[in-house]
Amino acid sequence: MKRIGVLTSGGDSPGMNAAIRAVVRKAIYHNLEVYGIFQGYAGLINGNIQKLELGSVGDIIHRGGTMLYTARCEEFKTKEGQAKGIEQLKRFGIEGLVVIGGDGSYRGAKALTEHGFPCVGVPGTIDNDIPGTDLTIGFDTAINTVIDAIDRIRDTATSHDRTFIIEVMGRDAGDIALWTGLAGGAETILIPEENYDMKEIVDRLKRGQERGKKHSIIIVAEGVCSGVDFAKQLKETANLDTRVSVLGHIQRGGSPTAADRVLASRLGARAVELLLDGKGGRSVGIESNELVDYDIIEILSKPHKVNLDMYRLSKELSI
Repeated sequence: MKRIGVLTSGGDSPGMNAAIRAVVRKAIYHNLEVYGIFQGYAGLINGNIQKLELGSVGDIIHRGGTMLYTARCEEFKTKEGQAKGIEQLKRFGIEGLVVIGGDGSYRGAKALTEHGFPCVGVPGTIDNDIPGTDLTIGFDTAINTVIDAIDRIRDTATSHDRTFIIEVMGRDAGDIALWTGLAGGAETILIPEENYDMKEIVDRLKRGQERGKKHSIIIVAEGVCSGVDFAKQLKETANLDTRVSVLGHIQRGGSPTAADRVLASRLGARAVELLLDGKGGRSVGIESNELVDYDIIEILSKPHKVNLDMYRLSKELSI
């Protein structure tokens, strides 16, 4: 293999730039040429492809977002769109591709793999919802951003004796809500993987009030419902007045943490090693701090699992 490509797709996540940097510099170290594909699969279809040098990825390891930009592309979900993408890869002489992104990005890599084109998926998403890895690139930064917000909101909740509902991202996965709720001392955490009992939540809030607790934090994962909708439910059930904060896209931005920079560097470099070894159709990850790789088609057939032991612990600690 003499020439590889790299793209980022779907939602951006802090650490993507560090992963791009690792792919480019690892490849050049092994005498490979590297081509950056801009705007994800849409850029692939349109031939928005440029050669990257060592200097192209200088001074980006600390930056959030992605220097290759990203886009969602409905056309690439079709066989015709995939054929256009493969034609562009052939036109530029690209023999292997590193795809950095989440579930949708992996599905694009899976399609290319099924067409016989060597791809390696690198998990880059704040949602932490890719099977075959303990952590995804951007998750650590996102939860630290949320924790900072929780700490600030708690100051106001304490000052005004109020219950605050904080809605966090995560799509259909509850990892952001669970980790930040546990770390932030939330009284209640709602995740899509577990049903919630409104009576139990109200009883817990009342027990806290009876022992003199005048403020509470409730973390709601967007995959359960909106923070506004849950506030309405609380109002109807217990006539409880609340305030809602929707953190939104601030969770995706910002300079990546050291943990995300290291994770991205390790996974990006490992992806290049797999392509050099002639191993396409793989997904890289980290388990128990060891690098692993799995068949990308197999990975996409597995459901994401949240750590329910952590969920039970959060309930025990919020009595």
